[in-house]
Amino acid sequence: MKGKLWFVLLLPVLVAAAAVRAQNPADAAYCNYLIEQAQAQSDLLRTPTASGGLTQSETGLPTQLVGGASLGLSSLRKAGLTMEAARRNCDLYKTTSSAQLAIQYATAHLEKDALNNRLALIDQASRQLDALMEKTRSMLAEQNATRLMLFTLQTTKIKLDADRADTQLKIAGIYSPPLSDTPLKQLVNEKQANEVAEQQALDKLNRQNNWDVALQVGVHQQVNPVAYTPQPYGAFSVSYNLAGSAIDRHLDRAASAYGDWKKVEEGDVVRNLEVLRQQVADAIAAQNSKLNDLAREQQEIENNLSAVASPDTSAAVDFNNQLTAAMLLVRVETGDATFRVTTLKEFLARNF
Repeated sequence: MKGKLWFVLLLPVLVAAAAVRAQNPADAAYCNYLIEQAQAQSDLLRTPTASGGLTQSETGLPTQLVGGASLGLSSLRKAGLTMEAARRNCDLYKTTSSAQLAIQYATAHLEKDALNNRLALIDQASRQLDALMEKTRSMLAEQNATRLMLFTLQTTKIKLDADRADTQLKIAGIYSPPLSDTPLKQLVNEKQANEVAEQQALDKLNRQNNWDVALQVGVHQQVNPVAYTPQPYGAFSVSYNLAGSAIDRHLDRAASAYGDWKKVEEGDVVRNLEVLRQQVADAIAAQNSKLNDLAREQQEIENNLSAVASPDTSAAVDFNNQLTAAMLLVRVETGDATFRVTTLKEFLARNF
């Protein structure tokens, strides 16, 4: 029982530690910068301002030494709103960077998966071709085949090996960092929601400039001639900007205009998401067109293979081998295009 209780108490700590480890270092560094800046501003706003000095009244009264402190209610309010604005900015930065990263590397991630699948298709075709070449070598040893027949298969083998090397080179040239499993549409929606929240927080902070309730307290003492008993004093003031209502309306419109701007900004994630959607749709159309061409080629090869299904001459065997080798190449291309279409459609359905 004690062991279970210990685990339950420790579980939140473990979860929090895992969340910290999973956080993007750039996000953590930027948010730490924001929070420290906001904390400094907050401390400045919530701390009373001390003042002191000498004053000489124009009415001829004796010189006085004055010291005191003042604090405005608006400043106290701004201190909390400054921290809230910083937290909202941090949330916006994290969701924006996550969405940008996922959109930026989406095509690279898809391409890398497709190339890895192509490697598997090439390896499968190579194994089948190796078996056919071994059979042809046996026939050559028995003088039932010619070296030209074997050379034809070797030419196909060279093409597959070159294709493998080229595919491996392309994979090596693609950088694809670990991406979030969250659908892109959700990442963008979270980013837009955080943009609204950040603008609302800034709106509230800016509204505090329209009014203030200030309290000032302190003491003053006559200097010449010296008065031995300091006299306390206090002041209370209320201020309001007469253009406050108009200012608030402009702030609300600015927040709304900011959201509209982000939706059409060429470099923003909302616009980039739409660009990516169109790219994926175009890629699906291109791969479908390729599949149609490959289907016709495959059908023609299959028809010819049927004509020499049971070759009884060396020429027929040679023709059968050539057709089989061509079929292996076509199957690699067909499998590659089919995988790409399937993957792209799944990506489109999940993220849009």
